Amino acid sequence: MAKIHHQIAQELGVRDEQVEAAVTLLDGGATVPFIARYRKELTGALDDAQLRTLEERLTYLRELEERRTAVLNSIREQGKLDAALEAQILAADSKGRLEDIYLPYKPKRRTKAEIAKEAGLEPLADLLLTKPENEPNATAAPFVNAEKQVADVAAALDGARAILVERFAEDADLIGALREEMWSNGIMASTVRTGKKTDGEKFKDYFDFSEPLPKLPSHRILALFRGEKEEILDLAIKPEAQEPVIGQPGLYELRIMNRFAISSQGRKGDKWLTETVRWAWRTKIQIHLNIDLRMRLWTAAETEAVRVFASNLRDLLLAAPAGPRATMGLDPGYRTGVKVAVIDATGKVVAHTAIFPHEPQRRWDESLAILGKLAIEHGVELIAIGNGTASRETDKLATELVKRLPERKMTKIVVSEAGASVYSASAFASNELPDLDVTIRGAVSIARRLQDPLAELVKIDPKAIGVGQYQHDLGEAKLARSLDAVVEDCVNAVGVDANTASVPLLSRVSGIGQGLAQSIVQHRDANGPFKSRKALKDVPRLGPKAFEQCAGFLRISNGEDPLDSSGVHPEAIRWCAAFSRRPRAISRR
Repeated sequence: MAKIHHQIAQELGVRDEQVEAAVTLLDGGATVPFIARYRKELTGALDDAQLRTLEERLTYLRELEERRTAVLNSIREQGKLDAALEAQILAADSKGRLEDIYLPYKPKRRTKAEIAKEAGLEPLADLLLTKPENEPNATAAPFVNAEKQVADVAAALDGARAILVERFAEDADLIGALREEMWSNGIMASTVRTGKKTDGEKFKDYFDFSEPLPKLPSHRILALFRGEKEEILDLAIKPEAQEPVIGQPGLYELRIMNRFAISSQGRKGDKWLTETVRWAWRTKIQIHLNIDLRMRLWTAAETEAVRVFASNLRDLLLAAPAGPRATMGLDPGYRTGVKVAVIDATGKVVAHTAIFPHEPQRRWDESLAILGKLAIEHGVELIAIGNGTASRETDKLATELVKRLPERKMTKIVVSEAGASVYSASAFASNELPDLDVTIRGAVSIARRLQDPLAELVKIDPKAIGVGQYQHDLGEAKLARSLDAVVEDCVNAVGVDANTASVPLLSRVSGIGQGLAQSIVQHRDANGPFKSRKALKDVPRLGPKAFEQCAGFLRISNGEDPLDSSGVHPEAIRWCAAFSRRPRAISRR
């Protein structure tokens, strides 16, 4: 464990003690926002970004240690673990390196090499490799044995070749070096499949495409894999830009030859060994590395896509709220009309309708009259316009409305309507707005997300907000973890009013889950607003640990204690009170 802590400390550029303190808190059930805000004195002021990275690396390195233990036990049970191999396994610093080392010892189906070894052909393979001056056919002749299914010299040489091919392909140091070399020199190439040009028009940039692997940006990698998945493109990783000269060993074959002291010096066994190397490279090693590098490309692209998605989501959630002002939400549309919802300063729906100013009905003046009447009647100050279909035309409508009612001093703003349709059809929306049609709920969401983006957007699955590329291709669990962390950090950074927050918003507060959030709302509905943070302890199932985690992020406005409306944690208030009651020392001067 100390080794893991030290490694993470080095990666983050912090002290070991800081990492140890953070790990202890995380293992004890503390959340990242709580540690970042209220345990700075223990962690040396690690921020939420450092703590998220620490948490991620801690999980990875613990999984690596578990796998390392399993590998050691497996090889030990086989009776093949010696000090050198154990040291190599203990030094492996990644899952990939560990699996490379384990490959020769990994239980697998009987291979041609295993069958050849059982037939007694491993000494032949060693002779051919170490004494290339010997003629292969003559060397193999003594190993012919019909009882062991070695019918002739050709069969003996085939068995020896299978043994050497497996030996070359399972050399951990060689495979690791070849992988990095291929990553540096390799080319990703794509071509369009026969008869797919019309169907795959959106992938036309990749019909005849190639680019070095290290230079491929994430969005291009995702596009290439999407094209392959939709059976439009054929992808291939070329090991190097220039194809090797026919009959001559290529760059990677030379690396294998050098590793095993094979060379072309005109000796009787050199040609057979060179062909064995070529066979190992083309039928086993290159295929294995292609799979590895495709996974490496995908992982890098996925990581970057998730990062961009999370960054965009953070920007949306932390957009400046317009505040508690009467707002008109307009959900644009052509045939089905523009859905209109008016909410008051608290977010309550006070009016809703649908207008048809655009094609095909073109009832422009009538629509303006309806909107004007609603604006005057409900004191509308803000107009929120969804940025979907017919948004520009609806923006023009709102512009004219603002000009016709200059005394209202209304402001119009186009807002993202991403996820509004998902919210409209959700179970939460049905409970929150049971009397409204699904289409009107979307307009309500658009209006509310202008008033308070964070409070409204937390009601929607982060993936449904749609602020990333190729999100449906990304690993669902990885994306969900990242986006949930962003939502949690944003909610806790801003703080939540315990007397007005919805269940989805409360469930994102440190230490509070979905069930506890529902209990808080039910208790609030049954007993009235909380007058202090201490009153939260009366909520069923909200125990001391949950209270410690959540209290600092919950706000009680106009409560019994002014500090309850701040980010000051109750434990800090108790400490200050206790300190103020301590008798002061008498001066000796």
